[in-house]
Amino acid sequence: MSDTAVAGRRGRTGGGAARRAERTAVHIDKAPAITRAIPNFELLGDDVLATIEANAETVLEEIGVNFVNNPAALDRWREAGADVQGERVHIPRGLARKLCETAPSSFIQHARNPANSVEIGGKGLVLAPVYGPPFVRDAAGGRRYATMEDFRTFVKLGHMSKWLHHSGGTVCEPTDVPVNKRHLDMLHAHMTLSDKPFMGSVTEPSRAQDSVDMCKILFGADFVDQNTVMTSLVNINSPMTFDDVMMGALKVFAENNQASIISPFIVGGAMAPVSVAGTLTQVLAEVMAGIAYSQLIRKGAPVIFGAFVTSIDMNSGAPTFGTPEAAHITYGAGQLARRMNLPFRSSGSFCGSKLPDAQAAYETANSLNMGLLSGVNFMLHACGWLEGGLVASFEKFVMDADQLGALHHLARGVEIDENAQALDAIREVGPGGHYLGCAHTQANFKEAFWKSDLLDYKPFETWSDEGARDTQSLAAARVEKLLGDYVQPPMDPETRAALDAFVAERKAAEPDSFM
Repeated sequence: MSDTAVAGRRGRTGGGAARRAERTAVHIDKAPAITRAIPNFELLGDDVLATIEANAETVLEEIGVNFVNNPAALDRWREAGADVQGERVHIPRGLARKLCETAPSSFIQHARNPANSVEIGGKGLVLAPVYGPPFVRDAAGGRRYATMEDFRTFVKLGHMSKWLHHSGGTVCEPTDVPVNKRHLDMLHAHMTLSDKPFMGSVTEPSRAQDSVDMCKILFGADFVDQNTVMTSLVNINSPMTFDDVMMGALKVFAENNQASIISPFIVGGAMAPVSVAGTLTQVLAEVMAGIAYSQLIRKGAPVIFGAFVTSIDMNSGAPTFGTPEAAHITYGAGQLARRMNLPFRSSGSFCGSKLPDAQAAYETANSLNMGLLSGVNFMLHACGWLEGGLVASFEKFVMDADQLGALHHLARGVEIDENAQALDAIREVGPGGHYLGCAHTQANFKEAFWKSDLLDYKPFETWSDEGARDTQSLAAARVEKLLGDYVQPPMDPETRAALDAFVAERKAAEPDSFM
């Protein structure tokens, strides 16, 4: 064989190897945050909304809200013109709404990778994973208390998910780490194992301050002073009670220009009235008081109108999810948030099921679609939720994350440009033909339809030969693949060393506490 032929063969072999390597290389696809091209579902008329708004003002003025163990908050309200009686704050009609006007209608949350920064508000929808479960579940080990290693696994899965825009916060509660120190490890995991935006700690004001201080290491102190790099979840103790822990964390975040979701935690029939209109009245009153307080701390502090609402099973007392009443409340709350010109947080992959089964799928589908149509801007709990929020499931995490791709495509609406009208294709095929080989199909088939990365559409014989796997089995394999493909995003070594040192120093500063 001539040298020329050998060289040619080598060249072809090298090219083929390069193409094979390109095909098999791991690509981490990341879809941008959703921008809705479809209308929100407007459930309530203006007259109904006006009635709810008037009733919420009556609640704030006549009944009032409690700010407990927080003299500084009471002083702020008193100076603002509220009638403070003990720990009860009576807010004159119109005052809370007026104070809320300085909150921004949207804001940018910056990620350490600028390509992953998100805008929260307007027509956007940012998707973040489950938050808060003390237990985890997987197909191999069943239900158990969560560990820090479980937490890191969830952060890696979130980083690898194409459709998740946000790393979240307490994706599960790592019970093997002291309560007073676990926030440091959780934040460290979000900051180092992912380069998506994340949430701060709210379980104690000093932990909120640790969150801010760690962000200053990651982003630079000057950048944090001028920009929002963190979102936090500040729950209201419904009905109408604002505790010193959550309000202390809110104070830290607002003072530092970091965002807070002001969110009642409502189970209808237990923490709010059984009626939709009554619950919406209480939700609005609580949110207005909380957002108004954030603006007393710092005008212009970024906030999100939150509504976590479910109903209750009157036989067992357990919360229920994916119900018509929860949908009505969420649609109405979205309308109320838009009338206040504020970003809206609600919905998620809610279900009461113990397993990622049919009940979980039905209730989750109802909840996710409700969130899309209600105009949610920040969807916490978008994937991984089981058992009423007590459990974070690895398999359900990837099942839900896969379905979030369908939300992206639904939100795109219907295109009507020349290509979408497809008249050339209809002419080419004509009566009695088929479209599989026509030019329009060949030009568009790769992007025409949303494609699941998880669900099985193979013929029965192929499915059977491959083990007749159900969706949970497919999801377990998907979890394994994503973790096998995971590559940690790069970080400046000096920044990493500074974060490590901060965590070590703060952990050494006090004894462990599991209370």
